[in-house]
Amino acid sequence: MTSPLQSIKVLDLTRLLPGPYCTMFLADFGAEVIKVEEPKLGDYARLEEPKIDTESAIFSSLNRNKKSVTLDLKSEEGKEMFLELVKNADVLVESFRPQVMERLGLGYETLKKLNPKLIYCAITGYGQTGPYANKPGHDINYISYAGLLNLLGERNRKPIAPPVQIADVGGGSLMAVVGILMALQARNQTGKGQFVDISMLDGAVSWLQTTLPNYLVDQNLPNRGELPLSGEKACYEVYETLDQRFLAVGALEMKFWVEFCKAIEREDLIEFLDSPPYKQTELKSEIAQIIKKKTLAEWNEVFSHYDACVSPVLNFEEVTNNEQIQNRQMIHEVSGINGKQIGNPIKLSETPASIYANAPKLGEHNKEVLENLGIKNK
Repeated sequence: MTSPLQSIKVLDLTRLLPGPYCTMFLADFGAEVIKVEEPKLGDYARLEEPKIDTESAIFSSLNRNKKSVTLDLKSEEGKEMFLELVKNADVLVESFRPQVMERLGLGYETLKKLNPKLIYCAITGYGQTGPYANKPGHDINYISYAGLLNLLGERNRKPIAPPVQIADVGGGSLMAVVGILMALQARNQTGKGQFVDISMLDGAVSWLQTTLPNYLVDQNLPNRGELPLSGEKACYEVYETLDQRFLAVGALEMKFWVEFCKAIEREDLIEFLDSPPYKQTELKSEIAQIIKKKTLAEWNEVFSHYDACVSPVLNFEEVTNNEQIQNRQMIHEVSGINGKQIGNPIKLSETPASIYANAPKLGEHNKEVLENLGIKNK
């Protein structure tokens, strides 16, 4: 079966999460992704616990379908080998701070002279320009500068750090995938590569489409826990059940709210869907008392008869066994691949993603990749 990116060769100099997650998407859709790692240590994610075989679970997941080549980019020999790889590459992805590649003599301006068709993607915290360009940071810093962290959590309590990396993945990895694919399409039209500058802070700011545009119009600052989709309304809330489990309610629209009120046998509450904040607080208290009277299983049975946008809050054991997750193959075992894998969420009818190779051992493909270029690996 033809894969949409099967003719694309990618050099991946990234480590840990944002870059490897980006290049995993490219590899799943057929790109030849060559992971260029420093000798001996390689990607730090290899060291995490627990392990699948000899590699960490997170490394095995993020680096499936890739090849590993070890090069010391600080040595002349390593640089020469790397430049040979660049000559035949379509895409290069790196996640160093700005100017690191330039100091190595391997910056975009140098590489594009060697390969004018090269698409060079740099994923950084703050981008290549601006006063923060060389500041260190992690996901929590990027979402704090974006104003996103300030909105996470309950009213009158401190912001809560999210358990997933919003800026790293949503603002970095996925924006990089989109940028690379658009640059490839542009190259099809112009024959030229280009520099793709991805800032995780920029990406996090771009996620604020349901809140920031309102502020730009009326200059009214939103408050934590007082937004319709973050705890203000009783119809969009998490409630505790009798057995200390939780029920997620998303009955935002009137048609769903009506069904919800019928299910909890409180049709007298229907008229208060869009009531002011003080009434919403009262509603939440009343509803919390009602939901507390049944177990999660009992409420699941009740709401199975109503289209109310209500769901159980699942743990990972339940997620992996969930019928919808299994049907969509978002957690599945692949013959010949170590451990269970998180599936690819992009479903193409004619050229689907494929998991066909385990994450590589450090330097596993040195001989294959370098000798194919006529380079004798020492």
